[in-house]
Amino acid sequence: MAPHPKSNLFYENEDFEQLGLYEKKGYRTTPILFVNGSRVNETLAAQARPNQSLISFLRDVMRLTGTKLGCNEGGCGACTVQISKLDMLTNDVKHFAVNACLMPVLAADGCHVTTVEGIGTVRGNKLHPVQKAIVDMHGSQCGFCTPGIIVSLYTLLSNNPSVAHLEEHLDGNLCRCTGYRPIWDAARSLCKDGEEVVRGPCGVACRECPERDACTQDCNEHDKLVVSSSKDKMAAYQETFLDDMDWLDQPNRMFPDDLRNKFGELAKPLVVVDKTAFQAGGTWFKPISLLEMVGLLKDFENSPTGPCKIVVGNTEVGIEQKFKHKAYPRLICPSESISELFGVDIVDSKLLIGSCCTLSVIQHRCGELADTQSRYKRSLGPIHDMLRWFASSQIRNVACLAGNLVTASPISDMNPMLAAMGATLIICSINDDGVSITRRRVDVKDFFLGYRSVDLKATELVERIEVPVLQTHFEYLHPFKQARRREDDISIVTSGMRMRIAIAKGKYLIDDVAISFGGMATTTIMATQTMGTLKGAEFSAVTFEMAAKILAKETSLPCAVPGGQAAYRTALAISFLHKFFLLVLSDLEEDVAIIKGDPSAYSSISFELPPAPIIDDDQASGARNWLAEPKPSFAGVQSYPAPKVVSGLEDKLYPLGESERIVPAAAAVGKASSHASGALHCTGEADYTDDIPLPPGTLHAALILSSQCGAIFESINKSTGLSLPGVRGIISHEDLVALGGSNSFGPIVADEMVFLPIGETVRAVNEVLGIAVAETLEAAELAARTVEVKYGSPPIEKIIVTIDDAIQANSFYENSRHSMIKGDATLIDELTVTPNTAGPLKVGDIVTISGLIRSGPQEHFYLEPNSSLVVPSDSDTNLTIYCSTQAVNKTQICCAAATGLQMHRVVVRMKRMGGGFGGKETRSVFASAAAAVAARTLNQPVRLTLSRSVDMKTTGQRHAFQSEYKASAHVTTEGVQLLAVDMMLYVNGGFAFDLSGPVLDRALFHCDGVYNFPHFRCGGVVCKTVQAPHTAYRGFGGPQGMVIAEHILDHFATVCGVSGDKMRRFNMYKPGDVVHFGMILGESDSGAWHVPSMWDRLYSSLDVPRRRVLISEYNAKHRWVKRGLSILPTKFGIAFTAKYMNQGGALVHLYKDGSVLISHGGTEMGQGLHTKVCQVAAQAFGIPISQVYVNDSSSDKVANAIPTAASMSTDQYGMATVDACRQILKRLQPVREKLGPEATLKEVAKEAHLARIDLTAHGFYALSGERCGFDWLKDKPDDWPDDLPDNSWKGHPFNYFTQGVCVTECEIDLLSGNHRTLRTDVLVDVGSSINPAIDIGQIEGAFVQGMGWCTTEDFIHADDDHPWVRPRGEVFTRGPGTYKIPAFNDIPEIFNVSLLDDTENPLAVHSSKAVGEPPFFLGTSVFFAIKDALQAARRQNLGKHEYFEMRLPATSERIRMYAADAIATKAVELMTSDEKAIETFQPQGSY
Repeated sequence: MAPHPKSNLFYENEDFEQLGLYEKKGYRTTPILFVNGSRVNETLAAQARPNQSLISFLRDVMRLTGTKLGCNEGGCGACTVQISKLDMLTNDVKHFAVNACLMPVLAADGCHVTTVEGIGTVRGNKLHPVQKAIVDMHGSQCGFCTPGIIVSLYTLLSNNPSVAHLEEHLDGNLCRCTGYRPIWDAARSLCKDGEEVVRGPCGVACRECPERDACTQDCNEHDKLVVSSSKDKMAAYQETFLDDMDWLDQPNRMFPDDLRNKFGELAKPLVVVDKTAFQAGGTWFKPISLLEMVGLLKDFENSPTGPCKIVVGNTEVGIEQKFKHKAYPRLICPSESISELFGVDIVDSKLLIGSCCTLSVIQHRCGELADTQSRYKRSLGPIHDMLRWFASSQIRNVACLAGNLVTASPISDMNPMLAAMGATLIICSINDDGVSITRRRVDVKDFFLGYRSVDLKATELVERIEVPVLQTHFEYLHPFKQARRREDDISIVTSGMRMRIAIAKGKYLIDDVAISFGGMATTTIMATQTMGTLKGAEFSAVTFEMAAKILAKETSLPCAVPGGQAAYRTALAISFLHKFFLLVLSDLEEDVAIIKGDPSAYSSISFELPPAPIIDDDQASGARNWLAEPKPSFAGVQSYPAPKVVSGLEDKLYPLGESERIVPAAAAVGKASSHASGALHCTGEADYTDDIPLPPGTLHAALILSSQCGAIFESINKSTGLSLPGVRGIISHEDLVALGGSNSFGPIVADEMVFLPIGETVRAVNEVLGIAVAETLEAAELAARTVEVKYGSPPIEKIIVTIDDAIQANSFYENSRHSMIKGDATLIDELTVTPNTAGPLKVGDIVTISGLIRSGPQEHFYLEPNSSLVVPSDSDTNLTIYCSTQAVNKTQICCAAATGLQMHRVVVRMKRMGGGFGGKETRSVFASAAAAVAARTLNQPVRLTLSRSVDMKTTGQRHAFQSEYKASAHVTTEGVQLLAVDMMLYVNGGFAFDLSGPVLDRALFHCDGVYNFPHFRCGGVVCKTVQAPHTAYRGFGGPQGMVIAEHILDHFATVCGVSGDKMRRFNMYKPGDVVHFGMILGESDSGAWHVPSMWDRLYSSLDVPRRRVLISEYNAKHRWVKRGLSILPTKFGIAFTAKYMNQGGALVHLYKDGSVLISHGGTEMGQGLHTKVCQVAAQAFGIPISQVYVNDSSSDKVANAIPTAASMSTDQYGMATVDACRQILKRLQPVREKLGPEATLKEVAKEAHLARIDLTAHGFYALSGERCGFDWLKDKPDDWPDDLPDNSWKGHPFNYFTQGVCVTECEIDLLSGNHRTLRTDVLVDVGSSINPAIDIGQIEGAFVQGMGWCTTEDFIHADDDHPWVRPRGEVFTRGPGTYKIPAFNDIPEIFNVSLLDDTENPLAVHSSKAVGEPPFFLGTSVFFAIKDALQAARRQNLGKHEYFEMRLPATSERIRMYAADAIATKAVELMTSDEKAIETFQPQGSY
C-alpha cells in the first residue's frame, strides 16, 4: 500500500477572505524571522501559523532538532532558545532566554532566534567555550537537557559574566542526571569574578593551608588522591578563556544587520491567517498602536467564533491551548511600538507599570531603583524579591503583569502584593466614534470577581498598573510565599502585607494595614477581619497574637478543599502574619535607630520616639524570609585515587599471555575521560529518537486512553475521529487481531494488553484503548480526544487506589508473596505478641517497639519522553523500530508478537536515551507495540512520542511502600544491641504485575540496611490497585527496604534515649557476619566489607560530634529555624536477582585502519556505559579512546540482550567486550610477532586481513552461577550442612556489594516548611574506577535524585486523601507544573564526593564496581537530617522527646506540620476539632 500524499486542506477561517482588506490597511501577512544569523526565507516563514509554537516551527519546519521538547509547558527548560531584539528606545540589542515550547513562532516576528546549533558545532571542533566547559567538566550525562542549559548559560554570560548574575538567574532548566554541581562549576569557571567556595576535602585550599604539616588528609600526606575543587576548575578556565572575552560578544555579532535596518517593514502591523485544517484556529494580529489594538477588540466583540485573546508571553494561553484544549480564533500580540503598554517608571510617587511590560523588566527596574534610591527600597524591594522567585527567567522574560492579573489565578504571587499595596488598574477601550479612547480605574483588590473571573469586558484592555510608593519611614511591606520547591514553582500560599505605623501617647499604633492572600480561596482575598483587628491597635506581640486567632478562623479550610493541604495552608497564613510582625519590628527598630542617629534630618519628628516592642532573642529567627535572601552558591570537591589500571575478573576468565597482551602508551582505564557523546550533547547534534529524520509518508500517532476505571469498555465510535481532516486510522484491538497478533504482554506475567478489547473491564484511568494515526500530530491528538468511548455503569465496589485500599479489600498479587527467616522463629513469634516497652530503661532490659513507615512513589521524569518510530518494509513483512528503551529485546519480543511477526522480522535500534532510570526497561514497550500495530496495519511509518502528561499517566513510577515492623533490642552496658525484628512490606503494584515482584524481593534483600539483627523475619506482598503498573526505578526497591531499617534504628534511639549515631555504629555488620539471605560479608563471599571503616573515617574527619554540639547550640538560640545532621550508610547488592539475566554479549570489529567498532547488548541513557566500554576496548588494544566507537544498540547485532538495568551493565558488557577483544588479540599474536613490537595496530590489522584472519569477535560473559540467583521457595535440603548460614541453600543473590557512607546537614524553617541542604560529604567504594569522572557524576546524580524522592517529589493520585482530584484513580501530578524534581537551587550548597582509595574488586572487570544505583539511597540522608531537625523542634514545642512516624517524602507541608508548634496545632485543631491531634497528625499523601 503506497503512502498517501499529504492533503492540502484549508481551515474554514472567516478572516481568510479579509486578508486583502488588511493588506490595503498596510498589514504584513508574512512574519520576518531570523534564526542563527540568517533570515528565514519567505517560503518557510509563510508556514508559521498563529497557534504554532516556536519549537514546532524550529523542529518541524526548519529541522533544527537541537532544541528539545521535554514537557511542553515551560517547566523543564529543554526547549530554551535565545531571543534577541532591538530595544526601540535605546537602540541596544537585548538578549534573553525563552521557552520555545510556549512562545508562539509569530511572537518572534522581528526577532533573532539563536538555537544551540547556532552557538557552536563539533564540525571542525568549533565548540563555544560554554559548550567546551560543560564537556570538560562532565556536566552532561544523558544530554537531553543539555542544549537548553547551554543556551541559558550562553545568554546569561553574554549579558553579565558574573557569578552573582548566574546564581540569581539560572533557574529555568532542569537536569535529572548530573546533580547540577558540574554544571555550576562549568558556568562559574567562565565568569570574570569566579572564585572558589570550597577548596579542598577539609574546606581549606588543598596543600595551601598553614597547618599543612599537621594535615592527615590522604591528598596531602601521600599525594594518593586526585582532588578537584571548584576553585581548580575556575582557575583552569580563567587561564583558558578569560584572557580573551571576545566570545561573550558572539550574540551581538550574530545579530543580523538586516534587523537593524528593517524598521520600515517591521513598523507595519502583522496579520497571519491559519490556512491549515489541523489547527484549532485562527488569526494572529500584531497591532502597532493602542488605538488599533482596542479597535480590534471592538471589531470582534460579537464575532460568532468568539472575541480576541491578548497574548504577550503566551505563558497562560499556551497552557490552556495545550492542556485544556481551548481554541482562540483570534490572538492579538501588541508591538513594542505601543509605548503606553511597555515600560516602568515612577511619576508623582506612583510606580507606573505598562500592562505588557515583562516581569523581568519590572523585576530588574525595581531592583535598580531599590538599590540606588533608598526612598524606594521598601516599596520596590519587595516587588523585586517576589518576582525573582516568580516562575523562571525564561517565563519572566516574556510574561507580563497584566496577563497575570487578568488570568486571575487564585495562587498568583503578584496579585496579593498589588492588592496590599493599594494598586490601581487603568483600563481602556475604544469609543463608538472609533477614534478616541476612554479609561476607567479599578482597584486591584476589587478586580477579581470570582474564580478566573475579573472586571474586564471583551472590548477592554488593561493599559497600566499604578502602584503607590510607601512612605520612607514607618510604612512597611513584605511579600511571602511557600511552594513545593523554592525555584520555578507555583505557590501553595502567597501573601502581600503592608502596614503603616503612627506614634501616639508614647506608643506605636497601627495606622493602616492591608493583608492579602493567594491560595486561600478561589480568588485573591483581603483578610478583612484580621485587618480590622489590627487597625488602630498598638503594634505589639499581644496585638498580633489576637490577630492570629482571628486570621486562623478567617482562613480555616475544610479538609477536602480543592488543592488539599487545608491545615498547612491555614498554618502558612498565620505563620506569614507572625513573620510579618517580626520583620516589621526589625524595620521599625532600623527606622528608630536612623532617626535617633541623625535627628536633624528628621525635623518633622518633634517628639521622643518610644522604644520598639521587645521580643525574646530566639524569636528573631522567625523573621527569615527566603524570598529576600541571596540565592546560595554551590560548590564541591571531588577526590579519587590516582588513575591506575588494575587487573580484575577479566584476567581470571579470559587470560592473555604476555606476548598476546598490548601495553598502551597511555592507559585508557582509570582515566577521567569525558562522556563519549558529551560534545554532541552540548551542540544539539546528538540525535534522539524524536530527532530522526522521518521517512516519506510518516504518520503521527496519539494514544486513546480510558477516562474511567472499574466500568466495562462497551464500545468505541471511531467515525468521529476518522471524519477529521488528515486522520488516517483509529487502530484498536480488532486491528491487532486482524494482523494475527497477540494482545497480551508483560515482562513476567502477561497480564497487560496492547489495546483493551471491547467487553473487558477498564482496569485503570488512562488504560490504552487504541491509537489515532494522522498526517500531523495535531490531527492525531484531536482524533484521540474526539473518538466516542462508551462505558458501562460505574462499579459499586470501592475503586482500589492505595495500599490501604488494597489491604482492606484483600487485593494482592499472591504470586509475589515472599518471606524469609534467620535465627530463632519462636523468639520472633513471641516478639509479635509482646507489648511495646514503656517507662524508664535499665541495663538488661529488652526493649520492644512497633510502627509503620510509608515511602511514596517517584516519577522517573527522564527529560526525554518515550518515543518510537516504526518503519515497515518489504510490504509490511519487516519492521524496523527506533525507540528510546532500556530493553531492546523486550521491545522486539512484544512488537513482533503484537504484529503477528516472528522476531527475526523485527529489528529494534536504540541510539541513546534522554534518561531512563529504569522507567524505560519495561514501560516503553506498550507504546512501541501500539505504534508497531498501527504501522503494519497501514503499511506506513508511524511515529509515537508520548507527551509528558501521557508519559506520566501511563508508564508507572517507583513503588510506594507501606511497611509494618515489630522489633526488639537488648540494653547492655556498651550500648543497645539489636535482637529481633519482624517486618511486613506492602507494595503498590498497580493494575498489572510488571516488575513489582522482583522490586519487592530486592526490598526484602535490603531491609536490614547494614545492621545485624540476630533474629530476622521479613515478608511482603504486592498490592493490586488501579494505578498504572509501577516499575523499575533506580535502586529497584532497595532504597525502600533500607529506609525501613534506618527508621527502626531511629525509633530505637528515640525510645532508648541514645544517640542515633551510636545506635547505628554499634549494630553494624562486621566482617564475617551473615545477612538474612545467607551471604557472608567478607572477601570470598561478597567482597571486602568497608562500611564500618568508611563510617569511622567520615565520622572522625568531619568531626561529627563537634558539629552536633554546634547544631544543638544553634537550635537553642533559634526558635523558628532548626538544623539537623545525619550520617547514613548503605550497601547495595550487585546482580540481577533473576539468575538468567546475568549475561551479556558484545560484537567487536577491528578495522584495517586500526579503529574499533563495538556493538553490545547494553543501552546508553547517560550513565556513560558506552564510554566505559570504549575505555575497556582501548585498554585492550592499546589505542586512544578516540579510535573506539559504539554506534547503537540493535537487536540484529547482539541478539536476546538483557535490559540495561541493575547497575550491571559495565560488569556484563565490559567483560563481554574484553572477551571479544582478547579473542582478536590472540588471533593477532602471530602477526604482531612477525611485524615486531613497534608495529601499530593499524599495521597489524591490515596485515592480518591480508592473511585472512578474522578481525571480528563476539564476546560473551555470564556471571558464575554460584554467585547469582535465589530461589525463595526452595526448602532446606536434608543433606545441607548445619554450619552453613540460614537461607544459603536458596542461592547467592549478589556478586558483591557497592558500599557508601554519607554525612548531610540541613536547615529547616519551621514557619514555612522550607529547607536547605547546607552540606553533604559522600564516600563511596566503587572498587578501582574505570572512569572516576563518570562514577562521581553517577554518585552526584543518584544522590540528588534520592534527595528529590525523599523531599520535594510528591506524586498524587485521586484517592481518599485527595477527593478533589477526579475521577478516582486519576493522576494529578502529570508534569513539571505539579511534580517537582530538584532544581539548580536545591542541591547541597557544599557537595563533596570521594571515591574510596586502596580498594579493589576482583569480582568484576578491571576490579571496578557498579555505581548507577547504590548511591541513590544516600540521598535520603537529607530526609534523616530534616528528621533530626524536626526532633529538636518537637522537643521544643511539645516538651517531650518521642517517636513519631515521619512519612517520606519530607515535603514543605510535612516539615511545617510535623514541627507541632502552637500555630500548626491551631490549624489542625480548626480542621479536626481536636486540640491534641497535632501530635499524630499526618498530612495527606498517596501511597
